[in-house]
Amino acid sequence: MGGAAAEETSVFGLAPVDPARTAAYGEHPDQVVDFYLPPPGAGGAARPAPLVLLFHGGAWRAPYDRRHVSPLAAFLAGRGLAVASVEYRRGGADPARAGRWPETFDDIAAAVDTVPGLVRDLGLPGADPDRVVLTGHSAGGHAVLWAAARHRLPSGTPWHLPSPSPLRGVVALAPIADLATARALDVCSGAVDQLLGEGNGIGIGIGDGDVDADVDVDGDELTARLGLADPAALLPTAIPTTIVQGGTDIDVPPAVADAFAEAASRAGQHVRLIRTDGGHFPPIDPTTPAAHTVADEIARLAGTDAAA
Repeated sequence: MGGAAAEETSVFGLAPVDPARTAAYGEHPDQVVDFYLPPPGAGGAARPAPLVLLFHGGAWRAPYDRRHVSPLAAFLAGRGLAVASVEYRRGGADPARAGRWPETFDDIAAAVDTVPGLVRDLGLPGADPDRVVLTGHSAGGHAVLWAAARHRLPSGTPWHLPSPSPLRGVVALAPIADLATARALDVCSGAVDQLLGEGNGIGIGIGDGDVDADVDVDGDELTARLGLADPAALLPTAIPTTIVQGGTDIDVPPAVADAFAEAASRAGQHVRLIRTDGGHFPPIDPTTPAAHTVADEIARLAGTDAAA
């Protein structure tokens, strides 16, 4: 079995790990979050653990949900971090469809705004909602980079924030970070255009808000949405940002992360870019050195040290 196939088989072959608790951050069935809490004394810290909001990948397509990152969530909890693994609306009944406009973005924003308060309301032991780091893989990497840039959105947009979110930082893993570059490379078979509404039944709601009819947006509207959805178009964020990128990634090639880092540099923001061995999946596979690099980087931004 080749390298990329073996990496994918490894991560998807791990047994899912049940969370300590699951809670809703909204009314839709997909607006839920799983909590993984550090055992007492994990990480050697006397104070509560930083809260990591984890967004899974899967090209915004419905067959891929948060369960496939549950081993990573449990691994990070064992390293002394409190983890909130976020579900969000992806495509609907068609498994090939990627994302929903605007619901996918509504959920990302709502989770980042709501989950720290849920931690307080639930009284979850050992979790510090005042020290938040966002991390996400692939499409989830896009989510966290975009969430950190919401104060850069035009004030009339529904997701706009008047000032940056109070985040310690962002760690994006093989992220779909620069949507223009991802479109040019046809990352995940047209997923970016689908996320923005191309062929996704925009504007036709059914029941709980799922959409199934094929109604394309025109070119001008697609361009406008790209400007609102592309993290690379919303720089600088003033939030410490790290990208962990596999050097041999064929799913989201390194050129996408490189384009984002270059855009950040032009905008006056330094982005830490860590190149790891392997491809797309090692950063979320706790059996790999790349996952340890991820844990260390989250701990660094959170202002703590994760246990080895």
